Amino acid sequence: MTRMFTTLFATYLCACAWAAEYPALAIGASAPDFALEGVDGKTHNLADFADADVLAIVFTCNHCPTAQAYEARVQKLYDDYKDKGVTLIAISTNDPLALRLDELGFSDLGDSFDEMKQRAKDINITYPYLYDGDTQAVGHAYGPASTPHVFVFDKARTLRYTGRIDDSERESDIKLQDMRNAIDALLAGKPVSVEKTNSVGCSTKWSEKRDTVTASLEKWATEPVSVSDIDSEQITSLLKNNSGKFRLINLWTTWCGPCVVEFPEFVTMNRMYRGRDFELVTISGDTRENTKRVEEFLKKQQASNTNYQFDNDDTYKLVEAVGNGWTGAFPFTLLVAPGGKVVYSHQGAIDPLEVKKAIVAQVGRTYK
Repeated sequence: MTRMFTTLFATYLCACAWAAEYPALAIGASAPDFALEGVDGKTHNLADFADADVLAIVFTCNHCPTAQAYEARVQKLYDDYKDKGVTLIAISTNDPLALRLDELGFSDLGDSFDEMKQRAKDINITYPYLYDGDTQAVGHAYGPASTPHVFVFDKARTLRYTGRIDDSERESDIKLQDMRNAIDALLAGKPVSVEKTNSVGCSTKWSEKRDTVTASLEKWATEPVSVSDIDSEQITSLLKNNSGKFRLINLWTTWCGPCVVEFPEFVTMNRMYRGRDFELVTISGDTRENTKRVEEFLKKQQASNTNYQFDNDDTYKLVEAVGNGWTGAFPFTLLVAPGGKVVYSHQGAIDPLEVKKAIVAQVGRTYK
């Protein structure tokens, strides 16, 4: 698969074709005011940064693979310039309710404010990271086309550069440091030689896109749900995993309270990651007399993934077949890499974020 095709595929997953139009702020325009809450719990206003000789605003988000690829570079820009009269802030203007589950295939987190706080903690963001997703008023005023999209203002808060951070998502291929060049020129009192570039990444998730989320949920609800028998030998084969995909296996029963409570999380993960090298498999340990109950539960959960029910009422044989440290307590969850290596396992109720992190760590956070 070529680099270009992979980029286009990731762009499709991020729904970059969405066509809501909020024109980007023009070169020479004044910075629109704002009052936004940051992950630090403080409300930040444009006036708070009045002392800065240069103000750089990066519109970004949690979920986009391109935005993720630039996270370390944004932090380094902040670190390199914070003592030179430059203030850098980041704003997420995405509406989290306009983000489809299948647009989260490269992320363990969505774009809600709470998830922004988690992301800031996970990667140790030290610059202001502000939330605009409820009203998107700031996004409408600035008009970021994608994530990331940069706006660099001079001391008078006149826009002098807008567009990309640099010319390649792959750091080893960078030839033009557009954002750095603009900042350096402004600090030196010189004109910015390149004032505008295109920004490539996931489209901004404007609230107008919420109906596509509803449509996706309605479509998934119509997918067929089935359950098949599985024996000990087939479980052994399942664990050897010759599928070429990372296989998340959940052992559960209808009579297990934690199993029932957490099951929707697995359905969500399947919808998030199944477009990549990932599949969800569930195995019910219910006795044969509960087969109808198993079927009804799976249909209610819209579990259109691969589902099995152990074909033997002797649960100890199921435990022996699964192995991998399982003592027999439900639920039990395994993430098996292609070739059969278990890269994650947990007995008892899962922490959904922990499982998502394990999946993303294996499948990959960004495209190649």
